[in-house]
Amino acid sequence: MLATDEKSLGGIGAGSNGDPGDPPQESGFWRGIHRGEDLLLALALAGILIVPLWEMVLRTFFESGLVGGNAMTQHFTLLVSMLGGAVAAREARLLTLSQGFAKLPAPWGRECEIWRVGMAVSVSLLLAWASWKFLLFEKEGGKVIAYGVPVWVAQLALVIGFGLVGVRLVRHIGTEWWLRGAAMAVAGVILWYVLHYAVEPETWKPAIVLLVAVGVSAVMGAPIFTLLGGAAVFLFWGSWNPLESVALSHYSLSTNPTIPALPLFTLAGYFLAEGGTSHRMVRLLKALTGDLRAGPAIVTVLACAFFTSLTGASGVTILALGGLIVPFLTEARYSEKASIGMLTGAGSIGMLFAPCLPLILYAIVAQVEIQAMFLGGVGPGIALAAALVAWATWTRPAGEKSAAKWTFDGGEAWAAFWDAKWELLIPVVSLGGIFSGLATPVEAAALTALYALIIETAVYRDLNWRKLVGVMRECGLLIGGVLLILGVAQGLTNYLVDAQVPSLLVDFVTSHVSSKFVFLACLIVILLLLGCMMDVFSAIIIVVPLLVPLGVAYGIDPIHLGILFLANLGLGFLTPPVGMNLFISSYRFNKPLGEVLKASLPYFALQFVVVVLITYWPALTTALPHLFNGV
Repeated sequence: MLATDEKSLGGIGAGSNGDPGDPPQESGFWRGIHRGEDLLLALALAGILIVPLWEMVLRTFFESGLVGGNAMTQHFTLLVSMLGGAVAAREARLLTLSQGFAKLPAPWGRECEIWRVGMAVSVSLLLAWASWKFLLFEKEGGKVIAYGVPVWVAQLALVIGFGLVGVRLVRHIGTEWWLRGAAMAVAGVILWYVLHYAVEPETWKPAIVLLVAVGVSAVMGAPIFTLLGGAAVFLFWGSWNPLESVALSHYSLSTNPTIPALPLFTLAGYFLAEGGTSHRMVRLLKALTGDLRAGPAIVTVLACAFFTSLTGASGVTILALGGLIVPFLTEARYSEKASIGMLTGAGSIGMLFAPCLPLILYAIVAQVEIQAMFLGGVGPGIALAAALVAWATWTRPAGEKSAAKWTFDGGEAWAAFWDAKWELLIPVVSLGGIFSGLATPVEAAALTALYALIIETAVYRDLNWRKLVGVMRECGLLIGGVLLILGVAQGLTNYLVDAQVPSLLVDFVTSHVSSKFVFLACLIVILLLLGCMMDVFSAIIIVVPLLVPLGVAYGIDPIHLGILFLANLGLGFLTPPVGMNLFISSYRFNKPLGEVLKASLPYFALQFVVVVLITYWPALTTALPHLFNGV
């Protein structure tokens, strides 16, 4: 899902004298600064974890909440979003659409890199300037978070965060100072153009020039936030609107009351992934399936669904389980090629199972109940899993007569179950509070993260306390990179809404497409293409506000619309030749992309059939929400 899963899958700056994503060598002073930065990021994540739990305890036992508790949680999330984005830039792990043209022979590779870094730096600095203007405006209001701490102090994170991202993008362009100077010169020209060019409300020519320029830089490998943030900034600038609107949108998204559930569920997933959960779950599934011919397929699909539902990132699942699943499948007589294809194909199934982050974010943006989205994903998720298991079972090679039989061992099954018993309770902890009404989604997410931390450190002792800062840094880096994109994407979305693009789109589509059947067919194609080009989070922020009014116009249930949207985007991760999971598997297993693509094609075709089924059979999605929620 995200190029932030590995440095080499999306670092902006490589230098011409180094590999993409390799940060320059650090002195002892800078290493100390970066350790402090990592510690601050871990503390901000700890704040998001502790405050909701303390709020829940006070409300339960003392019938009074924590003063300013929600505001503190939201502003800790703002700090994580900006500091995590800055750390992602420091590590050259910002999400990009492509690797760009760094591999082109000189001088073209260098020139492309100078341009993309220069554009990215200029957008970062414009966003920092817009944030500063927004901060000054908010400072006059005198608002406080809690205990006398003014809001503008937290909003400094916007200014510092965007500024750090810009500086670090230049630092990663290479070791030769002339390259950095050339990139800064490009950024300087763009900033001069923005700040001094007389833009008249009647003409869009200057803004169009910059929009084309930022689009070209994205194709060359600039971070996605550059494309979305640049588009938002230049559209507001070209329409004679204040750039502070983009900073306000970023601030509003980062401090949305439900957004803290994203880093908290992700943190729980990272605690589990860094512990021994993957080994225990695979052992349990292997023991339970015994000598079933479908056993290896069931183990693979359920293990992938479990991890993706918790981390929200199918790429993380492929990277984390690859070393376990592929040897296990080859032992079960699958070829290495078929094993890699199965793991790649199953990686994104967990996106439809609670508490996966895209389900939560879609519910926030589309303004539907999170519980309803969780329930809506069950039927389609099971359909996808069953289809993959059926295909993988049918294609499993038959064993030779002399081959050892894979028999069921009740003692091993019980031992594996008992060993994994604490982790098996995670769905009860995470979903029990939400569906019982005893906890908000954020509080349930905090409880899940705390539970995962306790069982991995105190019960299983797989996770050393000394490694916690590193684990939390990785989680903060991932969430920061995502929220950096989401915040600027929200600015672009707000512009489109202000410009009445959704209503214009509804009028255009309904006047040209009268059939709901045809509209859904067109939607499948469009979402498939979007899944290839965009990460799921930015697609939700940008596309969903445009899509929801269309769904209303055609009488599509909003829950059904959300699940078919996510199922299509998940399929985009496998879509040849640019699906992200194909690249991640190619990197993880050191195999040519063409080989991974060929091995994954049957799973792409199979999932496409199921996605069509999900699209045209609404009851598969809506039955459970209607039954339990009455929605």
